Amino acid sequence: MAKYLFEFKLKIVQEHLEEKRGIIYLAKKYGFNSNTQIRKWIHACKELGEEGLLITK
Repeated sequence: MAKYLFEFKLKIVQEHLEEKRGIIYLAKKYGFNSNTQIRKWIHACKELGEEGLLITK
């Protein structure tokens, strides 16, 4: 099972892309210790669309 739900990941990515929120701001807002995971989600979404957020490793 994925650690984060698709809807949660999409919400953060959309907040970054549509509302122009910074990655560091989002990491702090949502309680991440690092911004690495958010960067990966944004990259996946840009490369593969929303389906990129469904991929788990």
